[in-house]
Amino acid sequence: MPATYHDLNDKSVLVTGGASGIGAAIVRSFCAQGAKVGFFDIDDSAARHLCDDIEKQHSVRPVFASLDLRNQSAIPDAIAKMADKIGTIDVLVNNAARDDRHSPAETGPDEWREKLDVNLSHQFFCARAVAPAMADRGCGSIINFSSVSFLMGLPDLVAYETAKAGIIGMTRALARDWGANGIRVNTVIPGCIITQRQLDLWITAEDEARIQQQQCVKRRLVGDDVAQMVLFLASDVSSACSSQSFIVDGGLV
Repeated sequence: MPATYHDLNDKSVLVTGGASGIGAAIVRSFCAQGAKVGFFDIDDSAARHLCDDIEKQHSVRPVFASLDLRNQSAIPDAIAKMADKIGTIDVLVNNAARDDRHSPAETGPDEWREKLDVNLSHQFFCARAVAPAMADRGCGSIINFSSVSFLMGLPDLVAYETAKAGIIGMTRALARDWGANGIRVNTVIPGCIITQRQLDLWITAEDEARIQQQQCVKRRLVGDDVAQMVLFLASDVSSACSSQSFIVDGGLV
């Protein structure tokens, strides 16, 4: 049974890439805790469906705003507008990413920059946008997302893995820069989390069997497994945790 964190009730939480997959599990989990939740995504249809479903289940409705996070100049205004709706951001979850396959040979300058924008740059600019208000209040939790793929050196993901490795360094730098202001910055490193996108595009039944054989925990890992770690890092029960990386992979690496 998921843990209940009473201090998350009525907290203002912003999740990027929240319409599907791990992001949707995170949005659901915060809503179940009584938080005021907003999320960004580019999939308007999936976002509306998620909001409708959560409203039916929990009688609360998260706030969705359509935003392409590659447009970094739009991020501060989008976050300001979201804060007007859900309150000054207490918790930022930088979840948005895309693990599209690509080889080194086919990755030119434009694609390289685009993949860094999709998987790394927006995490910095979202964090930068919420930090001043967190510092004014003397508290806040920023949770960035990496991936075990860069630890494993998986093929056909060079720009994605470069971005995910960079997130570890960014987290440690921001935690140091902002720690005196009461802002905690941590990284979650998911393993092979089985989402519908993964099943549709990459993971066969044979792949999943092989992955579970490699894991210490012999079961399918899903978005809720990651969401529980995010709730912990958002809550004051983790108030001594900052500049750290938390792997949620069932013992894959």
